[in-house]
Amino acid sequence: MISEKLERAFNEQINAELYSEYLYLSMKGYFERLNLKGFVNWMDVQVQEEHAHALGMYDYVHERGGKVELMAIEKPQTNWNSPLDVFEHVLRHEELVTSKINALMDVAEEVHDRAALSFLDWYLKEQVEEEASVGGVLSTLQLIKDDANALLLLDKDLATRTFVAPVIG
Repeated sequence: MISEKLERAFNEQINAELYSEYLYLSMKGYFERLNLKGFVNWMDVQVQEEHAHALGMYDYVHERGGKVELMAIEKPQTNWNSPLDVFEHVLRHEELVTSKINALMDVAEEVHDRAALSFLDWYLKEQVEEEASVGGVLSTLQLIKDDANALLLLDKDLATRTFVAPVIG
């Protein structure tokens, strides 16, 4: 059985994961407007990953006998100045998510829930991968600056990214 304190913390994190999905959907729309289909694809994969992350936690809370309480999802930003601006935002956001996962793990440690810690270990490792992936795209965008041809090459590269449903836990 999951403790009430940990259940509340998981519910907050589920909301954060759904907000992430919503944010990346908004970013996908930004890239649609720019007609950068590779960037659209990259964000679409992010949308699917965040959805899977939220559902993984949703299922976990239920498996532990808890109750999921869905909360309102905050409205995300909808406009950016450039693809570079978007990916700077993505990196800040992923760093925030990492801090939230760490805080959730702190609650699991506080209530001595080793099963939750084991479950959340996957999410922490996923965040390391997320930050590295975003950092790679961000580094390339910083090198590109205003080179439209290089941006189109990156767009073509980002079009190859595919969603692979995660095995969580």
